[in-house]
Amino acid sequence: MYLLFLLLMLVAWLPLWLLYGLSNVSWPILYYIVRYRRKVTDTNLKKSFPEKSDKELKTIAKRYYHHMTDLLVEALFNLRTTPQQVKQHYHITNRQILDKYYEQGKSVILVSAHYNNWEYMVVGLNMMLRHHGVGVGKPLDDKRFGKHLTKKRTRFGTEVVDFTNVRETFAYYDAHKVPVAYMMLADQSPSNEHKSYWTRFLNQETPFLYGAEYFARKYNYPVLFYKVEKTKRGYYQVTFSELCDNPLEVPQYTITKKYVSLLNDLLHEKPEYWLWSHKRWKRKRPQDMPLYE
Repeated sequence: MYLLFLLLMLVAWLPLWLLYGLSNVSWPILYYIVRYRRKVTDTNLKKSFPEKSDKELKTIAKRYYHHMTDLLVEALFNLRTTPQQVKQHYHITNRQILDKYYEQGKSVILVSAHYNNWEYMVVGLNMMLRHHGVGVGKPLDDKRFGKHLTKKRTRFGTEVVDFTNVRETFAYYDAHKVPVAYMMLADQSPSNEHKSYWTRFLNQETPFLYGAEYFARKYNYPVLFYKVEKTKRGYYQVTFSELCDNPLEVPQYTITKKYVSLLNDLLHEKPEYWLWSHKRWKRKRPQDMPLYE
């Protein structure tokens, strides 16, 4: 795996236009010949959008595979980007909505999804915001590869924390009064069916991670959703919107419910930019778990 990482670093130094050329060649191979997770993708799309025709679903699938290979080459490019390049490719439209919390000394929780490009947000989080940036994620199985990837992701000051020790990170920065922006991608499939928020999402019973709302309520941190839109190939704009200013004043699950609703709207608007080849619905709801509407 380490040799693979070195090879990827060499490829990453190719000009961006050439990397996109590789994407143009790769996506038809993955879609038509290798048929990479075609069954998973097609099934997910069909169940999520039963109102769409087979022709429409096929068009979304093709666009998704092209977008997926674009994400791969952008991830390579991101391994060697400069701060100026990150800001050029990933523009935040309304940072002032976060600045007011920074000036109040408040930490915030930023929730989004594996939608469009999220790696630019990881690497640029700390330098694009006034808050200290912390990205929360799952550790890679290959620890050596993960170590090198984390080094690249954190080169501009963003701190990457595994979900296994995120409690300690929240406690530390809260105790030391450090205003932190926690980036949490809440659309992943939870590993524990009993520690999930179950609801109907895209016509299917779906578990959602509850971590963002848990920490928001524990520390009464404001929660913001950020929408990532592709303005043209390789260029994105990020817009923040407030989900909840005071979590302790709203009923439990309100934040998660709002998040699911926004994600649902996003996927109906531009479905091709989400990870449809991911086995999102591999878990079934236990009978003792409620289904929230």
